[in-house]
Amino acid sequence: MNEKNRLETIAKISKYAQGANGWTTEYSFKLVNRFLHGKSILEMGPAEGLMTKFLYDTGLNLTIVEASKNFCLDLAKKYPNAQVTNSLFEDFNPEKRFDNIILGHVLEHIEDPKLLLQRIKNWLNPNGLVICAVPNSRSLHRQAAVLMGILNFEEALNDADKHHGHRRVYNPETFRSEFLSSGYRIDFFGGYWIKPFSNKQCEETHSPEMIEAFMQLGERYPDISAEIFIVASVK
Repeated sequence: MNEKNRLETIAKISKYAQGANGWTTEYSFKLVNRFLHGKSILEMGPAEGLMTKFLYDTGLNLTIVEASKNFCLDLAKKYPNAQVTNSLFEDFNPEKRFDNIILGHVLEHIEDPKLLLQRIKNWLNPNGLVICAVPNSRSLHRQAAVLMGILNFEEALNDADKHHGHRRVYNPETFRSEFLSSGYRIDFFGGYWIKPFSNKQCEETHSPEMIEAFMQLGERYPDISAEIFIVASVK
């Protein structure tokens, strides 16, 4: 199966818009919004567009590149003032540069993350930022899964990873190394969401107040948070 077909197949069974994923996206935008600057945003791989809504509402000039044709058609209807391009990242060649490039849960999906990071350096305006988030293999719920024998090791792909088409799970060191070895300066590293249980267990037991509290706790303890993020610029 070629990459385009693989991604379309994953899109048909996507669960990114369900349950706890909405909580993480809403909170992650709060973090992204602290760093947004200038006039333009490139969002890469938005899938159903959970983050797109928040980015669109900033009023900044928004460009979207997404490999799934069906997702693109839906995004173009919802966000008529955004420029939506249906393309693999490897084939995308924007005609303009951007102040902010958003990679929300992208690097764990693609075959060659370093190649992508090196390419998008050329798409940044001077002082442009790449803002990137990925799942953290060192999250408490993954550590517990190892102790319970559900995972062989923290970076092993679990059922949810396989369903989403993940190729890898980063820890804080490998995540930072991906950027540093690609010629970036890391301006900020952080995390969010202390997650002791699976998504389903959290959905069944967490009140809105608990969700907010555990999201904030992840900022205090990024090494063991469920999600980690980097804000980077070109050296």
